[in-house]
Amino acid sequence: MKASSSAPDIAFGDEPVSLSRRRFLLASGSVAGAFVLGIGLPVGQARAQAAEQTLPPGTRVPAFLEIRPDGSVRFLSPFIEGGQGIFTAMAQIVGEELDADPATFLVENAPAGEQYKVMDSGMRITGGSQSVRTSYATMRRLGALARQMLLQAAADSLGVPIAALRTEPGKVVHDASGRTLTYGELASRARDLPVPPADSVVLKDPAQFRWIGKPVKRVDVYEKSTGQAIYTIDCRVDNMLHAAVQHAPRLGMEAGELRNAAQVKAMKGVHSVHRLSGAVAVVAERWWQAKRAVEALQVDWQAATDADAMSADFSSDDFAQTLANEPGEGKEAEVKGDLATGLSAAKTTISATYHSQYLNHAQLEPPSALARFNDNGTLDLWIPNQAPEMFQGEVAKRTGLAAGKIMIHSPLLGGFFGRHFVYDGAMAWPQAIELAKATGRPIKLIWSREEEFLRDTRRPMAAVRFRAGLDEEGYPLALEAVSICEGPTEGISGKQGDKLDPTATEGLTGKAYDIPHVRIAQIYKKGPVKLGYWRSVGNSMNDFLYESFLDEIADKGKVDPYELRLRLLKGNPRLTTLLEAVAELSGGWKPGPYTADDGSRRARGVAMASPFGTEAAAIAEVSIENGQVRVHRVWEAIDPGSIVNPAIVEAQVNSAVALGLSQVLLEESLFEKGQPVARNYDLYPILPPSRMAQVEVRIIESGAKMGGIGEPPLPAVPPAVANAVSRLTGQRIRSMPLSRYNFT
Repeated sequence: MKASSSAPDIAFGDEPVSLSRRRFLLASGSVAGAFVLGIGLPVGQARAQAAEQTLPPGTRVPAFLEIRPDGSVRFLSPFIEGGQGIFTAMAQIVGEELDADPATFLVENAPAGEQYKVMDSGMRITGGSQSVRTSYATMRRLGALARQMLLQAAADSLGVPIAALRTEPGKVVHDASGRTLTYGELASRARDLPVPPADSVVLKDPAQFRWIGKPVKRVDVYEKSTGQAIYTIDCRVDNMLHAAVQHAPRLGMEAGELRNAAQVKAMKGVHSVHRLSGAVAVVAERWWQAKRAVEALQVDWQAATDADAMSADFSSDDFAQTLANEPGEGKEAEVKGDLATGLSAAKTTISATYHSQYLNHAQLEPPSALARFNDNGTLDLWIPNQAPEMFQGEVAKRTGLAAGKIMIHSPLLGGFFGRHFVYDGAMAWPQAIELAKATGRPIKLIWSREEEFLRDTRRPMAAVRFRAGLDEEGYPLALEAVSICEGPTEGISGKQGDKLDPTATEGLTGKAYDIPHVRIAQIYKKGPVKLGYWRSVGNSMNDFLYESFLDEIADKGKVDPYELRLRLLKGNPRLTTLLEAVAELSGGWKPGPYTADDGSRRARGVAMASPFGTEAAAIAEVSIENGQVRVHRVWEAIDPGSIVNPAIVEAQVNSAVALGLSQVLLEESLFEKGQPVARNYDLYPILPPSRMAQVEVRIIESGAKMGGIGEPPLPAVPPAVANAVSRLTGQRIRSMPLSRYNFT
């Protein structure tokens, strides 16, 4: 693999690589004399040794660590890096117990393998903001086990009891004699020691932490800032060809006659033309040659009889109305008290229907894949992914190859957001495999931006019917929310299961507000749009819907929305503290409208969310400029229980605020006549830097069970903005994006 740069190349086998330090280590494997712990051994031998040890996942030190003679530590991360900072977090956690500075770590994505399933659930995915919180104890123990092996190696080398030794970063110290041995010096001896039992090590007292809880510098920042980071779109191998595709304009269509196939085959650099499921492809010597050729291909697209095919008159706006008018009461996802009793006892009632919109992932790196069949019957596949073993299993099903013959390589992700799971018909790698098999050559396939927007999976659209009953003081006695939607998990499976899809109702269910009578339900309504996960999944839409309606309840009951939430959280000290913290951060709750120092008319809105084990509260300050919403400031308090790196937490909050603002102000994936309106960013606007708000963050470590970070800061932002706009304009916001509203 190499980056597309002018850096000199050095070849190892048939893979040229950029001559950077980390790329050299990637290509060369182990270093002579290293405390290899299995990584530098032939793969089969390393796996066999790990199996013989019968160690549980997360304690198989040889699968993860390599300590080199220069003291650097190569670590294979079980979680995929996509900008969220997991490489740095893993280096901090493992390095803390190993007693090795995270700055000395060279971290790479681990290959597919059972030994890397270290999550509490026994799975291995990078998503749901689970990585750190489900592996924290395991990764600490891993570092401690490796440290114990180094101590034993030092004891053997110095001829002293292990109890007489201690460690400092990167070295073992014998105080009685003043002698020290670096980890690099101990590597060759430690390499041959057995991994000690998992229960034989004692983890550090948090009061002794050197790196956990500190703003450690990211380990991947240098390569990313100098253009040396390797993404799938950068990968290449010897003798490979490039491919580009043209998909059918609507789902369910197949290629008929290729009217000018002969002329396209004669174009410069073209190798071959191919039919694929729902697409055509051109293989060429260079990608731009393939792209120009496939775009020139004249295809007679034929409508299929598949019942799931998208009709030629499908419109997302029409479908939104269909959802809103769908009859029924739905299957219950959550029930508390008795809704009928609560409504009958209410002094006043209120009802409203809210909507969420389809969203694209709009990731920076478009889908790409590199597939190579080898003479020994194996398949190498370089793909952006969030679950290597999941993809390995899916490739095995599609190709008939044994899973052990499929090598999944996981470069850095050029965009995350839930895009890189197994989505049928929305992935480049099955096409790359098919083309590699047909041509007998390695194939690198890249979708153009237009093809990405055409075939991307979308965040679901939903309509939610709310009704509530209020007591004499204006506080809710009863609340019902019936969501009419197809959840993302249901969309992937193509049907509703026996149980409700929790991703369809999360953000509506599990609220901590003290409302005596609650009913949350879902009416399943299948649509023709392929669905996928999006950052913070169901919370990204449902918290907007719920928290906006909660403000509408406050309006109806003539209660301040901040005071309403405080009242409803009076039995929850953690959330009360969080809400008070965000108010304090903003300089005190000040709903407005009011006149700012610059003369603009402004107001503030508040909202809360509880996704992925973390609690968040946000306040947004807005004004109206030239008929558009301007978000000046966002204050967010977040309580993930405990943290590893405050700098990464703050960066993630800023990132989530940016994406939350983008979806509430601008983003919307529209369909007309069965086709997406936007095929690039020109018709799918995302938040520009000029509209980014100033963000202030307060991190609260309550000591609760550790929660996630990557997704939890997002869901509270859109409703905080919408609530602020409603207070400023007097116009109730019941759908996104706000660009659809007229505020002139």
